[in-house]
Amino acid sequence: MGAKMLSIEKLRHSYAKGVYALDGVDLVIPAGMFGLLGPNGAGKSTLMRCIATLQTPSDGAIRFGDIDVIAAPEQLRRVLGYLPQDFGVYPRVSAYEMLDQMAVLKGVSNPRLRKEVVDGLLNQVNLWGARKKALASFSGGMRQRFGIAQALIGDPKLIIVDEPTAGLDPEERNRFLNLLSDIGEDVVVILSTHIVDDVADTCARMAILTGGKIVLEGEPKTLMNSLSGRVWQKTVAKSEFAALKDVMTVISSRLVGGRTVVNVLADQSPDAGFTLVEGGLADVYFTALSRAARAA
Repeated sequence: MGAKMLSIEKLRHSYAKGVYALDGVDLVIPAGMFGLLGPNGAGKSTLMRCIATLQTPSDGAIRFGDIDVIAAPEQLRRVLGYLPQDFGVYPRVSAYEMLDQMAVLKGVSNPRLRKEVVDGLLNQVNLWGARKKALASFSGGMRQRFGIAQALIGDPKLIIVDEPTAGLDPEERNRFLNLLSDIGEDVVVILSTHIVDDVADTCARMAILTGGKIVLEGEPKTLMNSLSGRVWQKTVAKSEFAALKDVMTVISSRLVGGRTVVNVLADQSPDAGFTLVEGGLADVYFTALSRAARAA
């Protein structure tokens, strides 16, 4: 059986007073790692909850292979692994006990098989040595790895992780992203995040969501190539920056040693002192956001 594909068509979700958290989302997500990138408040968590059957959208369709997700949510739940943004645990319970109980809830009733599953998952996420420890004693990264272990119970074909690396130190972040990348090529893994580097480091395909709309999608490398020869950089005094914003397409800026390093988008050198730089995924991201803001 080939890998399944997730397709989302004209998905809308509105809250009170006609405010749209999702406003006509169309996406086709193949097997492998897919990055959904967007600022906080863009609608990412709403989209993840709709896909995970925790929220029914106002309009549109979601299909996973031959499963109609909105009409038959229980069918999707059998093949779904989900790590939400706020993953709560019972603090006094050990990692082993908690995972064992979650396996029971996911239908792994045979004790011998369940022991194999739990042992295997704890080894896979590198928590075997900490299996008897209370979850309350876990670091943020250990807790996220435990979250992935529970999401992998039952051999899911669709895995959703929502803002999984926020608050992790660099070492834990790398460990977590490597774990995600190793899950398997025949599984759809959606990584929803506002951290550009998470997507750049792991995802073969991506989309940018802002204001409830998809504003860009494709392969990170192809999207970065589209900016080739058009990203220019200059270090300016803070006082110069405001005037620069009025006359140039500023992609991003950051403070370095009291001065502002500015990236701008232009087909040729916009001014003396600018140097051509290789555009990264952050430049793609901020360009897409600024275009969307201007179009709004």
